Amino acid sequence: MIKYKLICKNCNLLFDSWFGSSNEFEKLKNKKFLICHNCDSKKIEKSLMAPQVISKSKIRNFKQKNLNFNKVSKKIKEYQNFIKKNFEYVGKNFAYEARSIHYNEKKKDKGIYGTASNEELKELKEEGINTEVIPWIEDKKN
Repeated sequence: MIKYKLICKNCNLLFDSWFGSSNEFEKLKNKKFLICHNCDSKKIEKSLMAPQVISKSKIRNFKQKNLNFNKVSKKIKEYQNFIKKNFEYVGKNFAYEARSIHYNEKKKDKGIYGTASNEELKELKEEGINTEVIPWIEDKKN
């Protein structure tokens, strides 16, 4: 695979595109299959591209971002474990169960957690039922 920076000679739009090879680019260009998504022109050419060089600072930056991501992921998983141990999972019935608790139709010994759509969360808020949305990381075990 090769990535080219392309330019539309009609509207001067710069955009990137991937090709199987440089020959593939030429074939598509000759068959007039390359089209500007801005003006529908078929006058597409390769533009000058600077090689992408990975510097030590970019590597350090990547490692730091990865480290930060791992720390955040670990903290989210700790919260998830706490929630799983101390709250009752109600699945997609979250909105119904929250209303039942709020309107005293149903007493719960524990808090609840589950899934709800944005619309359901909005409706709960309008009814004065406080909820919180937290990020959830699915366990990926191969």
